[in-house]
This record gives sequence, C-alpha cells and structure tokens, in this order.
Amino acid sequence: MRVVYVCSDPGIPVFGRKGASVHVQSVLWVLVQRGAEVHLVAARTGGAVPPGLESVHLHELPAVPAGAAPDRERAAQRSDAAVAPVLAALAAAAPLDLVYERYSLWGRTATAWATAHNVPSVLEVNAPLVDEQASHRVLVDRTAAEAVAGAALSAADVVVCVSEPVATWARSRSRRPERVAVVANGVDTDRVRPAERPVTPAHAVPFTVGFVGTLKPWHGVETLLDALVLLHRAEPGAYRLLLVGDGPQAAALQARAEAAGIAALVERTGSVDPVEIAPLLHRMDVAVAPYPETAGYFSPLKVYEYLAAGLPVVASEVGQLPELLDRGRLGVLVEPGRADALASAVADLRADEARRRFLRRATREATMDCHGWDRVVDRILSRLPAPHHSMTVCPVAV
Repeated sequence: MRVVYVCSDPGIPVFGRKGASVHVQSVLWVLVQRGAEVHLVAARTGGAVPPGLESVHLHELPAVPAGAAPDRERAAQRSDAAVAPVLAALAAAAPLDLVYERYSLWGRTATAWATAHNVPSVLEVNAPLVDEQASHRVLVDRTAAEAVAGAALSAADVVVCVSEPVATWARSRSRRPERVAVVANGVDTDRVRPAERPVTPAHAVPFTVGFVGTLKPWHGVETLLDALVLLHRAEPGAYRLLLVGDGPQAAALQARAEAAGIAALVERTGSVDPVEIAPLLHRMDVAVAPYPETAGYFSPLKVYEYLAAGLPVVASEVGQLPELLDRGRLGVLVEPGRADALASAVADLRADEARRRFLRRATREATMDCHGWDRVVDRILSRLPAPHHSMTVCPVAV
C-alpha cells in the first residue's frame, strides 16, 4: 500500500519534539510497521529523521517565513498549493492507495486532489484551528480560513477528530457531517511504561507533582503554580513541581513562581526529546492536566502518557478528560481553574498510598487495552472502504 501523509502546517516540525510532532511520528510509525510505502509531505521537518522512520520518503514543501501576519497567511496558502504537484508526481510513478492529511489552518489541497483523482482520503482534525488562531494568535483573513476548513472537511472521505467538541466544530463546517467521527489520541506503550520503583509511601517528603507539555496559555499551568503555593503553605517543603516542556509562557511562569516565593520548588526541564519523557515521568508521584474551562476540545497526548506510565492523574473536568479517566475511576477530576481543588486532590492522593498503587495498575491496563497507537490507527483505517482494512491488525472497537 502506498500512503501519502500530508502536514502543511508550518507550526509543526514533523520530526520535532512537540506533542503534535510526536502524534505525526506515531501514526507514521504504525503505517511503516504495517508494511506501507509511506511518503511524508511536510512544510517543516525540525530535525533528523527519528528512529524507525528511516524508510519514510520525505517531500518538503516551500517554507513559510516569519513576518507580518498577512504575508505569512499568503505564504502558507502558497506552500499548501505545492502539495498538488507532489501528489501528481507520486501518482504518476505508481497508484496511490491513501492520502492522509493532518488538518492545518490553510490546508485544503491534499483532500481536494484526492477527491479529484479518486484516491481515498483521511483528514485528521486535532483542534478547531480557526478559532484557536483567532483567539490566541493573529488571524487576518478569517473568512478565507473558514473557507479552507469547509473545503477540506467536505472533501475528505473520512474525517477523524480527537474529541467530541472538535467533531462538533468539524460537523458544523462540513457539507458531509456524517463522515465525521471521533477517534481519540494514543500513546506509545512500549516507550512509556510504569517506573520500576515502588509507589512513594504516604506523606513521604518530597512528593513530586508533574506536568508535561508545551507551556501555552490554554494549558493552565498558572493554576498549577497557584496550587503549589497552597500546598507549600499547608506543609512547607513537602512538595516539588517538575515541569517538562518549554513554550511561549516559560518566562511568565518563572516570574510568577518567583513572585509567589516557590521558584526553588519548581524544576523546569525545557524542551526534551520524546525518548527522554519516560524517565522524567518516573520521577513523578502525581501528574496533572490543569486545563482551563475554555480548553474543552483537547485530547491531550500528555494524559495518555501519564496513564501509560501508571501515574495517578489529576485533571480538569473538561472535554474528553472525564471519559478518558473513566469518570474518576482512573484519576481525579477537578473543577477547571480552581487551584484549591487541584491542591486538595494532590494532597489527598499523597495521603492515600493504596489508591496510588491501584491507579498504577489500572491506568496501565486501560492504556494497553485501548490507547496504543496501533489501535488508534486501526480505528481510523477501519472507516475506509473495505480494501484498506488489510492494514489493520487489532480488533476495532465499535
């Protein structure tokens, strides 16, 4: 099977360290393992080819340079248009069996080309990018961005969204909403495993609270810092915070910690390679996903990694997180934006060693049963016409 994976998003270095990068690499890896001839069409690479993807054929799109927002938007559209001749050349060499595109703000060419040439297509939607760009960055031509989204969502044979809120957004913009389905994210269960050390005893000092992810405004790390202030006030020196990742809010979060007098309790690793994540997770006693109420569309990779590592999870009760944590059986759900609720949940878990021991087993088992990347890709491919099911090997959940 010949598969073309398209990522025309200039914000995603496909061989990089971001969560989106890991997502791309994980899907590619499964396709390679299934024996597919995989071609990657990308606007940004961001590093060397990761291990296991050496057989992937890379086709680079024109770069989108930094600059004024209007110029960058036009450059991104030109870069996306360059997908068509790449697909045409590949199809001229041998028939294509699948075009798989990760939805980007200005990406419409891949699905349009696939429809015109009768090649099955999948569009993977990870966020409502038009809304996200308008709210958190700069979007000059929203009308054009909405048109791109509508065209791509309507052209694809299968549209898979990482959460129900994202699917609702996609259906409202597609002329064929019946083709939109929810397929949540996954995790590499071989790379991320539970720590071999025993569960930390109740009330042990220090107790390490962890967060993994890009430091962005919609990830709620400010609330986590405020919770650490409350925990430190209740029991000075008992808690530490390990922040794994980097991002645009790093300096502001550092300043916030210093102003609150807790900077000495916070360790920030900066950006790390995906292969370095597991050892850092093993240093944590509890992991946190403190999303604000406005972040309900997420299906965060970090939470899947927490679960695969057997960590107790404290997460905001937003989006897909209640379902992912089995309504509280596999973690603790708290009201978003409430530092006091977050602090209380962490303190309760610290005191309850038996609960943490149970969660180590239960979260790992749930991850192995449902959330490995092979199963995620199976669910996606199962929605294609029958001949393409030959690439699936795991039972598909219905």
